[in-house]
Amino acid sequence: MPSLWIKNARIIDPAAKRDKVGDLFIVNGRIAASLSAAEKKRAQKIDARGLIACPGLVDIHVHFREPGQTHKETIATGSYCAAAGGFTTVVCMPNTVPPADNAGTIQYINDAIRRDAVVKVYPTGCITVGMKGTALAPIGSLKRAGVVAITDDGDCVQSNELMRRASEYAKMFDLPIMDHCQDASMTQGAVMNEGVMSTRLGLRGWPNAAEDLIVARNVVLSEYTGAHIHLQHISSKFSIDIIRRGKSRGARITAEATPHHIALTDDCLAGYDTNFKMNPPLRTEADRRAIIAGLRDGTLDCICTDHAPHTDYEKDKEFDYAPNGILGLETSLAVTLDVLVRQNKFKLPHVIDLMTRQPAKILNLEAGTLAPGAPADVCLFSLTEKWKYEAKAGFSKSSNSPWNGQTLTGRVKTTIVDGRVVYADGKISGK
Repeated sequence: MPSLWIKNARIIDPAAKRDKVGDLFIVNGRIAASLSAAEKKRAQKIDARGLIACPGLVDIHVHFREPGQTHKETIATGSYCAAAGGFTTVVCMPNTVPPADNAGTIQYINDAIRRDAVVKVYPTGCITVGMKGTALAPIGSLKRAGVVAITDDGDCVQSNELMRRASEYAKMFDLPIMDHCQDASMTQGAVMNEGVMSTRLGLRGWPNAAEDLIVARNVVLSEYTGAHIHLQHISSKFSIDIIRRGKSRGARITAEATPHHIALTDDCLAGYDTNFKMNPPLRTEADRRAIIAGLRDGTLDCICTDHAPHTDYEKDKEFDYAPNGILGLETSLAVTLDVLVRQNKFKLPHVIDLMTRQPAKILNLEAGTLAPGAPADVCLFSLTEKWKYEAKAGFSKSSNSPWNGQTLTGRVKTTIVDGRVVYADGKISGK
């Protein structure tokens, strides 16, 4: 593998508190402090003048649909989306067909990752057998098979007792639990946030309380068992207050927000466009502001996309019957930069931290830094370039995005994984 010499970039590495213009060196797939004169002559050079060089982005919440739903996405196409979005490390959810609740299915997924993925993809395993919420999956076997966390994402374990036992086993095996916080008894038939807009549209509403109750449950169980529980796609202002108070008591709680929940509100559903239908639903402006405040003060730990592909014919239905979820990987950086940096005056290193070091830290992944010796996972992006996002021209097999056809600002130019350029100038290397 040739050495790489990235020249004249603004290098931002929050883990090392580094933010300055300079050069980045890569030798044998690792970040190097410098290159010898001979290595500099032989190195592949990338002129990154005017670009940001940061650790490869990390997303610990994606759906790649393999096995069983490869008409929507595959590990290959999902990894192409990730590379195009600047992500070098992603963690895929286990709500596949069949669910990833046993070592055999995890082995299948790992084989597909080794064969097809152009970025680093880590699997998670189910909390319960079949994601049915009635019996624990074999957590020890899943850990040995290589999962980095357990979750029933897409569903939520409704039994408090079962979740308690899952927490105890997860702590025993040093695995984080990732929980989709939803009281199902309060959301039967619900398709959007409960409020003025749901009443106006005549759609069944989904109250904040359905999230808040489970968030509170998980804070209590984390304190009771000592387990690390990560709360997925937080959307409610009340939940953020619960998390903030739980953290102040020392609960082992972490939490994530999505680009769509910091950018959009339930007002976007006025036209019944199913590309704005998601779980949890888009909520009010007050909730959106609270999520941003939670990211600012550290109550919420990271940004994750919840990349959830669905085909056109699945989304093109009456609102009540269309599935929840949207694409996110290719637009995440641009949307997050717009909302947090331009609109809310976050410092750029803080936002990069939310998308690199912080998510890697939550799941103990070797990622999120450009320190010498670290894996050479790098994202090069323009902070100011404008581009029009056309979902059907993207790398996903699906096109369900609320940003389809919109002009975005901030574009990934090059993605490097272990010292190898996997994406550059709009193309996946070798594809």
